[in-house]
Amino acid sequence: MRHIIFGGDGFVGRHLAPKLVADGHEVVVADVTRSELPHYATVRFAHCDVTDKASVRALGIEAGDMVYNLSAKMLSPIQVRAKRHDFFWPVNFHGTENIIQAMDEAGAKNLVHFTTDMIYGHTVQYPMTEDHPVAPLGEYGLSKLKTEELAAEWRKRGMNITLFRPRLIIGPGRLGILSKLFRLIDWNLPVPMIGSGKNPYQFISVFDCAEAARLAFKAGVPNEAYNLGSLNPPSVRKLLGDLIAHAGSRSILIPTPGWAVKRTLDLLDLMNMPIMDPEQYLIADEDCLLDVSKGRRDLGWVPQYRDEDMLIAAYSEYRARIGGAPAPAVAHAPAE
Repeated sequence: MRHIIFGGDGFVGRHLAPKLVADGHEVVVADVTRSELPHYATVRFAHCDVTDKASVRALGIEAGDMVYNLSAKMLSPIQVRAKRHDFFWPVNFHGTENIIQAMDEAGAKNLVHFTTDMIYGHTVQYPMTEDHPVAPLGEYGLSKLKTEELAAEWRKRGMNITLFRPRLIIGPGRLGILSKLFRLIDWNLPVPMIGSGKNPYQFISVFDCAEAARLAFKAGVPNEAYNLGSLNPPSVRKLLGDLIAHAGSRSILIPTPGWAVKRTLDLLDLMNMPIMDPEQYLIADEDCLLDVSKGRRDLGWVPQYRDEDMLIAAYSEYRARIGGAPAPAVAHAPAE
């Protein structure tokens, strides 16, 4: 059957597309950009802007198509407060709305859609299951939450929509805010932590995200939401300490009063000089841990990559990009 991946030239899509091709499916990547990726030899690319209804309709969705929505504006690059709504909403919410409406007109019923764990806001229950209260702390999380509410409406009309809520996705091709951390380590400078660093920090591998999307299709596109995160994440202190040791850096970790750092970052944000987005720093010292057992039960999905390995791999990529000697390769260790 045909699989259409909106935002398929992006971070997760470039790993999902070849998986689907390997399974014997026809794949169409719909995106505003086309990178030089080897799988375009067997995958059709179609230029599509999800913010433009006519562009989405012109793609020619058919009733039997399996659709994935990976298109999104992310928290990087950091936006000043006044620009956040106009930055996130056209793609994240209205783009999703355009895709679902085009599917409805074509009679297509199956959609896998990625949102974010940022819909939860502050930690209320630990670990966070999929029924954790939702209270986004900014425009990014809110724009994604509204797409989940949109999905709930269309499920009532007969669509099958699987929702995924990933933690910070990490893997080849995306560094984002990690670049700032890596520069401090390279320059042997102190690395401040928000709080004591005793709380866990959980990533999710881009490879595990692509596999979750594939398994959702294989499972019949359940009308459910699933958390995506690693297993047994280490504390922030251990995660960063291991990276510093691996890099051979003389950086030291500096614990800070979390409340004071947050108020300082709030002030910088109000002055239109944000260093981090509030959705990132307001929960940085909290015990944010996604429970991912539902994905195992329903889809047979089990994350395969450890946070420690993912961060070191990201640092190695960073070193290669700036032309320095890459950090020594780390052997892949299973997540369990």
